[in-house]
Amino acid sequence: MFSWKVKQPVDGVVVAPEERLPWPQTVALGIQHVVAMFGGTVLGPLLMGFDANVAVLMGGVGTLIFFVAVGGRVPSYLSSSFAFIAVVITATGYAGQGGPNPNIGVALGGIVVCGAVYAAIGLVVTATGAGWIERLMPPVVTGSVVAVIGLNLAALPIKTMGPTNFHAWIQAVSFFAIALVAVYSRGLMRRLLILVGLVLSTAIYGVLTNGLGWGKPIDFKLIEQAAWLGLPRFEAPVFETRAIALIVPVALILVAENLGHLKAVGAMTGRDMAPWLGRAFVGDGIATMVSGSVGGSGVTTYAENIGVMAATRIYSTALFVVAALVAILLGFSPKFGALIHTIPLPAMGGVSIVIFGLIAIAGARIWVDNKVDFTDSRNMIVAAITLVWVPATSR
Repeated sequence: MFSWKVKQPVDGVVVAPEERLPWPQTVALGIQHVVAMFGGTVLGPLLMGFDANVAVLMGGVGTLIFFVAVGGRVPSYLSSSFAFIAVVITATGYAGQGGPNPNIGVALGGIVVCGAVYAAIGLVVTATGAGWIERLMPPVVTGSVVAVIGLNLAALPIKTMGPTNFHAWIQAVSFFAIALVAVYSRGLMRRLLILVGLVLSTAIYGVLTNGLGWGKPIDFKLIEQAAWLGLPRFEAPVFETRAIALIVPVALILVAENLGHLKAVGAMTGRDMAPWLGRAFVGDGIATMVSGSVGGSGVTTYAENIGVMAATRIYSTALFVVAALVAILLGFSPKFGALIHTIPLPAMGGVSIVIFGLIAIAGARIWVDNKVDFTDSRNMIVAAITLVWVPATSR
């Protein structure tokens, strides 16, 4: 499980799940995966009134649980699932953005039970095989689910991270920086295109705001005042029937998400991930239970990291062990929490747009690799309704 064949970092080389680059490159690329999930990991909990440091910490813990559950065979990162946002807000009556949720315990109880149901589904799939799940969710469905995740999430950075024309231009600078790195750089810099793009766009934002006064300057006081080490705000679950009834059905959404993600990973790596599907559900379900038991959101296999793998073509599971350990360390650092809040929103928004676009393309790749026939009207209707109706109603 913890043994990988070493590959040399040659331009264009594809690194399989059971392989890794030398440790310095592996550590750098693992950190990039942590950076890639910043937006979703932090934004989701903030919208629900959860503590961002707890979310980051439990993302790392959940990723290690998932890694062990699938025997280190499936490259995936677990972190906050957006599928919980609407039901948590409804169950708790939370109306704020960014402040603590006073009824968080009620939501946590529902999340723990949801994780238990999700894990139970995984045990059934492990015992009976994944055939019935795949028949219920064929490639046209899973491809549509993956694509719609990217298309649906793309509205978030545009709405919440680009409220002015200046912010919109900074977002454009972010994804053009990433594009330039992807096209013109070589070696490790190309592999770190997401991280490099974020650093470049943040630097440009700082020059334009702190230097030229064109917008709200970056405020470093939060970082200066925060301690290096400290406990995040842990919370205990409270089990209420109404909240549980609202939140438990999210398990079905997580099944669809995880199946779609594994299909996307299988398409990218050329590996059949079906044998690991039940264990992936179990790992994700247990991770959700553990997260909810201490104050974290429900977790899912993270689409942002699928986007990074699509861009870098490095699928080594070693990256995710590194990313998980880094996330755990960062979860115990209030200074890291302050750093998250210091990153300019439009810079993070531009990075998010790129990542969510790559997710949408990963969904289309599932259709291509599985030769989905769109001359069949049934396939056309399934894809059309999913891609248009789901994002439209969620807005």
